[in-house]
Amino acid sequence: MNTVKYNTLSANPETEACELKNHIGETIRLHGAVYKIRRMSGFAFVLIRMRDAIVQSVYSEKFASFPLNLLAEEACVRLTAQVVAEERSRTGYELRLMEAQVLSAPCEELPIVINQKKVNTSLENLLDYRPVTLRNEKERAIFRIQAAICTAFREFLNREHFTEIHSPKIAAIGAEGGANIFKLPYFEKEAYLAQSPQFYKQMMVGVFERVYEIAPVFRAEKHDTSRHLNEYTSVDFEMGYIESFEEIMATENRMLRYCIDFLREHCSDLLTLLGCTLPQIEEIPQIPFASAKEWIANSCKRKITDMLDFEPEEERLLCELVKKETGSELVFVTHYPSAKRPFYAMDNPQNPEETLSFDLLFRGLEITTGGQRIHSYKEQIEKLHARGMHEELFESYLMLHKYGVAPHGGLGLGLERFTAQLLGFENVRSATLFPRDIHRLIP
Repeated sequence: MNTVKYNTLSANPETEACELKNHIGETIRLHGAVYKIRRMSGFAFVLIRMRDAIVQSVYSEKFASFPLNLLAEEACVRLTAQVVAEERSRTGYELRLMEAQVLSAPCEELPIVINQKKVNTSLENLLDYRPVTLRNEKERAIFRIQAAICTAFREFLNREHFTEIHSPKIAAIGAEGGANIFKLPYFEKEAYLAQSPQFYKQMMVGVFERVYEIAPVFRAEKHDTSRHLNEYTSVDFEMGYIESFEEIMATENRMLRYCIDFLREHCSDLLTLLGCTLPQIEEIPQIPFASAKEWIANSCKRKITDMLDFEPEEERLLCELVKKETGSELVFVTHYPSAKRPFYAMDNPQNPEETLSFDLLFRGLEITTGGQRIHSYKEQIEKLHARGMHEELFESYLMLHKYGVAPHGGLGLGLERFTAQLLGFENVRSATLFPRDIHRLIP
């Protein structure tokens, strides 16, 4: 007869860093990696990088049953320690090491110093050695904050009755059209990596009314700038039964305000570590595209050279003007020219040369694009034809319009751009785990 065995180990039998202050006077077990060893006269400080924090422990031959040279920086260890009250410590306690088990140790010296306050190297080196440099306290704080941003967005959207979806990233056609899509062989057909979940989230409005997705998107753009990536994470939502595209902006306004409040409550230590100043978000001001161009030209003595879009410098200047005028670090720019927006963008009934669309600029950079979509089958076919596009290529997408869908709209927010602007980074790659651009495919 076979005997069934059960795993009786708990998932987390050891003490977490956030729990240590609750165990003063006790002997506890913990695990982590040796982040730094600071040898002093007669003792040593041993910093342990745990899941949720870097904690300081004290090694002394008086209490420890093992030699200090057993430990090496970046060795993964399991430790037994006493939690002792210590008024001189900012935490109110110290850890006295008693026993140590080395689970693994590095076989080579680290190629780059990571246990200082900042990894003092170029951005290229920072990215080349990403599996190692992300272990730095500040580097990993960036992505704990980014994870918290996603948590806040999900909490907000779930409370607003949105349903999370997961759309395919291999598609028969690109959402935007044009040449900036990655082509790949798909068995005996041709396929593309998705530029956005646009078609699918519109389809799902007809199913759930309100949907969202946080997922990668791919753009085959040969830009080599501090603001562009070829793969990034897009925070998308789409909502039905809207009366105006302004409802979409109002929803994003509330979502961002919720996010900032969430970060302030849950990530204060991380934000302090990174020297981040959170924006105050109340009602985000709006300005039409044409008016914004004129304001920049008049105030900054600049000649308008492109009436279809902003130059990066214009985005920066507009944010400066808006902050000076209103105090807001964010601004919605509305009514972009129809010639610059995709074929599914709804034109303004009062002026068909412009769309019911918007961008959101934050501290000098566009982080969101959104707007109202065409929901009428007749109007969508007419716009396809006007642009010389073939409706046969969009047959499955056009089912949405052919069989009825409510007035709807939505947006896409670049997670890495938002994180970079929030934390004051000059390059979006600093807020990207493993960037993909025209030069970088590894690690």
